Amino acid sequence: MTEGPIRTRREGAILEVTLDRPKANAIDLVTSRIMGETFRAFRDDDGLRVAILRAEGEKFFCPGWDLKAAAAGDAVDGDYGVGGFGGLQELPHLNKPVICAVNGICCGGGLELALSCDLILASSNATFALPEIRSGTIADAASLKLPKRIPYHVAMDLLLTGRWFDAEEALRWGILKEITAPEELMAKAWELARLLESGPPLVYAAIKEVVREAEAMRFQDALNRITRRQFATVDRLYGSEDNLEGAKAFAEGRDPVWKGR
Repeated sequence: MTEGPIRTRREGAILEVTLDRPKANAIDLVTSRIMGETFRAFRDDDGLRVAILRAEGEKFFCPGWDLKAAAAGDAVDGDYGVGGFGGLQELPHLNKPVICAVNGICCGGGLELALSCDLILASSNATFALPEIRSGTIADAASLKLPKRIPYHVAMDLLLTGRWFDAEEALRWGILKEITAPEELMAKAWELARLLESGPPLVYAAIKEVVREAEAMRFQDALNRITRRQFATVDRLYGSEDNLEGAKAFAEGRDPVWKGR
């Protein structure tokens, strides 16, 4: 268990990352750099398969950028560290699943951080917004991501008005996987993490690389790259013990034993 604005806890192949910066869990440059180093270490550790991102407390998940730190001299366009703001948005080759567990207020860069994860769970008390419009700036990452993930006019409504919306609406538009009672949030997140921990890590890696890289490609070009094993993770998967294990386990009527090789 590490200490400071970012705490980590490891259990098996799961890494729990906790943002803990009272009072609101806002992120300054130092915290962002620590988060980047944390998620880079997670990416590069072959013994870890899944990460959970959570925040301490019930009132705030994260409001994004620490405006008080900015007023004290932290540059908004400063060095956020490896992975960009919050360590996830621009971290290259992160081919492992990341679950976000949202409690309380999740707005601005905090919502963008959540959107950088693969699956988002939220407690029923979670509320969301992209209020950057009200401070005369752009929600940059959300402007790129939301119109591709939810209906265009809904994304534009959230971006142009900065209005607040609750967990039920976030679930309706497909931003969330599930809503839980506040006291059940972390249990549900760990249940999901353990399910993913038991799955095939090389397949997860291939899925994440293909989804990420194919976003800017034509369908046939992306499909050709998959079938020709031109994605590094796909090539590794198709030449792996795990790929053979999946077929053998099916033929033998048993659960596969994934080794990640």
